[in-house]
Amino acid sequence: MPGTTTDLTRLRIALTIFFALDGFVFAGWVVRIPAIKEQVNASAGALGVALLGVSAGAVITMTLTGRLCRHYGTHPVTVVCAVLLSLSVALPPLTHSVPALTAVLLLFGAAYGSINVAFNSAAVDLVAALQRPIMPTFHAAFSLGGMVGAGLGGLVAGSLSPTRHLFGLTVVGLLVTLFAGRVLLRIEPPQVARPREASPRRLDRRTRGLVTVFGLIALCTAYGEGAMADWGALHLEQDLDASPGLSAVGYSCFALAMTLGRLTGSTLLQRLGRTRTVVVGGATAAAGMLLGSLTPSVWATLVGFAITGLGLANLFPVAIERAGALAGPSGVATASTLGYGGMLLGPPAIGFMAEWSSLPMALTSVAVLAAVAAAIGFATRHTASG
Repeated sequence: MPGTTTDLTRLRIALTIFFALDGFVFAGWVVRIPAIKEQVNASAGALGVALLGVSAGAVITMTLTGRLCRHYGTHPVTVVCAVLLSLSVALPPLTHSVPALTAVLLLFGAAYGSINVAFNSAAVDLVAALQRPIMPTFHAAFSLGGMVGAGLGGLVAGSLSPTRHLFGLTVVGLLVTLFAGRVLLRIEPPQVARPREASPRRLDRRTRGLVTVFGLIALCTAYGEGAMADWGALHLEQDLDASPGLSAVGYSCFALAMTLGRLTGSTLLQRLGRTRTVVVGGATAAAGMLLGSLTPSVWATLVGFAITGLGLANLFPVAIERAGALAGPSGVATASTLGYGGMLLGPPAIGFMAEWSSLPMALTSVAVLAAVAAAIGFATRHTASG
């Protein structure tokens, strides 16, 4: 019957694969952003407008995805969104103007935002069924996928065109979805008894406030992830004269540190609790990003990126898991909309700030918001449990 130990183990493996695939595909796209920018002849500001298409597509569809998950189940929605994500990543290199790039990134963002709500909702139910703080391990898989995707992207950047590279991601994505999706569709989601806040009264003022707080923490920290993904390589290449391959390594350092931080996240949460994890992580990320954005040394920048990834590692998983525990898919959708809104709206904002001042100064906004996340975590230490 659904919920047996074997089913839960298979479900955990399948969800882990989808988290990793999401990171792999997204990182494969972001390391080709400099090439796509040149292809469409976009300025930093125009690229920011195009990247806003990803933001809009994700934010618009996240709330809708929460409803679809309640009606059709998190597992079928995850599989469908994985197919759409795999197909849409091949579209950006086929464009030759900023409006066309914006349009296809709208589709890519819709698929990206939707799959994140779907598999995070499924993961929240599994965490509750297992009664263990394993949420960081799923996000570790995302980071590991991002590290591998960025690393491979750096290796093939000089030999494969963006068109061939991203089409290869489509093929990989569809094959992985065929394998993992069959497993996911055969397993019923575990039946979880939610706390009183997530009953039909889950929309009371206190619960809405808590979900919003977790969403704000997710927003502040995910802003940094989006900035590193979309502007980290460009900062290294444009401001520090690093080679394209070395520039791609910057995101790999960030993703590797984040992966290591999340792999140890369950232990960290058990020892420190959620509040201390958020406060310490936000402060660490702020210090790391100041180093990564302001130092004139390529190697010091890489160290700063790694410290930032280590600090941000567990903040987003904690925020999404707590929101989902309170209000199910609706809580995940609300916190994810705020969180991924930060991830996806941040890069365009940095583009505009870079036009007004400089890219290094714009990247310091990551440190500011990481510090804000730490402050929110400390201020709400008596409100949210843990």
